[in-house]
Amino acid sequence: MNISKHTWLLLIAALTLLTGGGLGLTALVAPLGVWLGAWEFGTGFQILRAVNPYTPWIGLACLAMALALLGLAHKLGTGNGITLFNMAAAGALASGIAWYVPSTFQAPAGESYPPIHDVSTDLVDIPEYVAIMPLRADAPNTTVYGGARNMTPERNAQLQQEAFPDLVSQYYDDPRGLMFDRALTAVDAMGWELVAAVPEEGRIEATATTFWFRFKDDVVIRLREENGQTRIDARSLSRVGGGDAGTNAKRLRKFFEIL
Repeated sequence: MNISKHTWLLLIAALTLLTGGGLGLTALVAPLGVWLGAWEFGTGFQILRAVNPYTPWIGLACLAMALALLGLAHKLGTGNGITLFNMAAAGALASGIAWYVPSTFQAPAGESYPPIHDVSTDLVDIPEYVAIMPLRADAPNTTVYGGARNMTPERNAQLQQEAFPDLVSQYYDDPRGLMFDRALTAVDAMGWELVAAVPEEGRIEATATTFWFRFKDDVVIRLREENGQTRIDARSLSRVGGGDAGTNAKRLRKFFEIL
């Protein structure tokens, strides 16, 4: 009799693990396929969108089942309550992963971002890419500010200013040479790949790679002397995609915070 109880509880725990684990595996396979070139990032997003609405509920159900199995095992005296709990809890954890992966690049509830993927602190004299241009040879997105389909420079600037009014030129009292070194330190702290550093031109170029889908976003930093101060402007531009869920703006904000 105890064997039968043990078997049923073990089966339930295994099904719980498989359900949650399947969701977690799907969430990991979506970006993995993009890394390996098996499909485009759009397909990866579709996979995540297919499972994401169910992950919170399935995760909660797995957690509730874990607690229930622990209680039943104790009540029935099967002696494997901890094992059953761990199996079902692992399913809940895997469901959490399936929820977490897309949450890292989606706008939080109640927030929205404009459909742009190019931001600059100088909207009059846009910082230009030089060394990075060959790396963007096959990139779908142009380096022309506001040059995306159904977009204009004026519209891009308007949307950027409305969503990120704090992204403006930054001024520092320290000389340009010192600020150039500090900017390089900030680039390193951000974990970006340095592409070019030209002190005489006051230009730094780097590439940031997002974690899950390995998107490449390019950054150019420009330093100029102005009225006895060092003026620093920066621009961040995605190579692929339409909207960026505020990623480029957040990146520049973080850079200036570190600086």
